[in-house]
Amino acid sequence: MSNENFIREIDEELRSDQMRNLWKNFGPWLIAAAVVLVLGVAGWEGWQWWTNSNSARSSDQFYNALSLSEGTDVVAAQQALDDLEATGTGAYPTLARFREAALLVKDGKTAEATAAYDAIATTETNTSIRALALVLAAYTLVDGGNVAQVEQRVSGLVAPENPMRNAAREALGLTKYQADDFVGAQADFEAVLADPAVSREAQSRLQIYVAQLKSLGAGAPAVEATPAAEAPAADAAPAMEAAPAMEAAPAMEAAPAAETPAEPAATDATTPAAPAADAPAN
Repeated sequence: MSNENFIREIDEELRSDQMRNLWKNFGPWLIAAAVVLVLGVAGWEGWQWWTNSNSARSSDQFYNALSLSEGTDVVAAQQALDDLEATGTGAYPTLARFREAALLVKDGKTAEATAAYDAIATTETNTSIRALALVLAAYTLVDGGNVAQVEQRVSGLVAPENPMRNAAREALGLTKYQADDFVGAQADFEAVLADPAVSREAQSRLQIYVAQLKSLGAGAPAVEATPAAEAPAADAAPAMEAAPAMEAAPAMEAAPAAETPAEPAATDATTPAAPAADAPAN
């Protein structure tokens, strides 16, 4: 055996010993990591399956409740929505609460609907959902014309950066219209029209509102206020001059009236009066 072969065999033996030592020291850990990885993947897949199954079940419940709400059996629809709120998963319980409040509005129970929307706004932590609930609660109060209650709910939503600002302004404008505050309603509607982010649908609707308000005279006092205020000032001088003129006319008439009885005497003394008038001339 040559020296090279002998050295090669020794190297192979050393490598084998090193591999056995490495596997002996770290092999169990590698096996454990592989088991954990497999279990983790299996658990994630199981969780996804369970979540999707529950979501599918909640989705079926929700659409079943929607079908009932579109019919005449309102009691059955409300019961289905209550069950979904109690047992549903994901966002479906919240959707059920909104739909149940809408059913109350449809049934003419305005106070109950307002309370339902207020409850959603109170319990929800998502700011967008809270804003939507407050705006819908405000719309239930439009017909009552209670501007203070509507402002209490949506006054914080009219900030320029709030995505619900135009819906909040429209609710305020409609409430002021019901309260016969046509000027305030027009101001709110025009604020929405001035927003670059207003949708075309809302723009068309609000233009009709503004045209209706203008036909009712909204804004007319503000436009005519300046001429009406300046008119007396512009006519003041003629009025002051007219008074003396009116007094002068009676004075001019009074003199002839006083001299009228003396006209016959002056007519009889016409001849003597002529020299008397000429005397100073000589």
